[in-house]
Amino acid sequence: MADTCLRRTLRTNRALLCGLLVVAAGSVSVVAQFRYYSVPGRGQKVTQVGDDFEDAEWGYHPNGPKSSTNIDQQDRLPSGISKNQRIYESTYRGQPDKIERIETPAGGIPGSKFALLMRTSQAGIPGHPSFKMQQDDLLVNTASMLGGPVPVSKAPSIVVRVFLPPFEHWEKRTGASFGFRAELEGSSWETVTSSKRGLFSRIGRRTIRKEEPYWPGMFIQFNSKSDRVNKEDSAVILIRSGERGEDLIGPKITTTGWWTLGMTFTPDGMSHFYASPGVDPLTEKDHLATTKPYGHTAEQLNTFFFNVVVQDDGRSWSTEWVVDDPALYYYTR
Repeated sequence: MADTCLRRTLRTNRALLCGLLVVAAGSVSVVAQFRYYSVPGRGQKVTQVGDDFEDAEWGYHPNGPKSSTNIDQQDRLPSGISKNQRIYESTYRGQPDKIERIETPAGGIPGSKFALLMRTSQAGIPGHPSFKMQQDDLLVNTASMLGGPVPVSKAPSIVVRVFLPPFEHWEKRTGASFGFRAELEGSSWETVTSSKRGLFSRIGRRTIRKEEPYWPGMFIQFNSKSDRVNKEDSAVILIRSGERGEDLIGPKITTTGWWTLGMTFTPDGMSHFYASPGVDPLTEKDHLATTKPYGHTAEQLNTFFFNVVVQDDGRSWSTEWVVDDPALYYYTR
């Protein structure tokens, strides 16, 4: 991972990168600055985006049946959306079957009285079990609330508090259960091979630049003792992804209750992943990984969202997931 730092302001996009500098005695080191500014939640909270679920009039309109475009190309519009338009259904996979404002579980953010519960059962095509693991999505309205995507020149970061119930209350299977992810637009380079036939046949290779969306994030995977492989219940954070698209194994979770998850996307196109137990602000010591997921260089943030995963067998219910105060920040100084 290349050392990098940010200048005093974020007005000049790529020119903000300090590069590999020798820092004068008495000043903050490049590495220290990098670690400080990549911590999610530092800077200015963007009040137009996110939700604290404290509004007494908060409600959600599911507008079912939900979407399953990823399986049968059915949007089933209109999509589900909260009354304040801050939270809405994905038209790609559909929303969790249960979306409910509840009293904040003990140990949450000081002063928080309400949070959001998500749980699902039919995560594939409504009424038609696939007997495979499927997931539903719930999105935090970002680009439309701001009038467009967020460029990484603003060093956007996203943070959420997630309540992990005691392991005995999780869906009894080993596999991903919950995801906290972002939709980014970015670029990557691909080598294309072409051949020319004729008197002088030859094979040529050229490198092209591709622009496309991608979805970095963190999954919480349950390792259930019910599978007769694990001696005890546990969980682990999986980071999606490394540069080749592989999942990176993060910390083992031995403490349930509230956790804080966060991601930052810096002007050098890198994605930074953080997590810690509790609801305190994230710090440098909570850093898990810094990568260019799938080999992409981040250019803009479109939205961020939650995945709820279940065995889509027509009878199982997912683990109950509770989130609070999903928020977007810009770096300011």
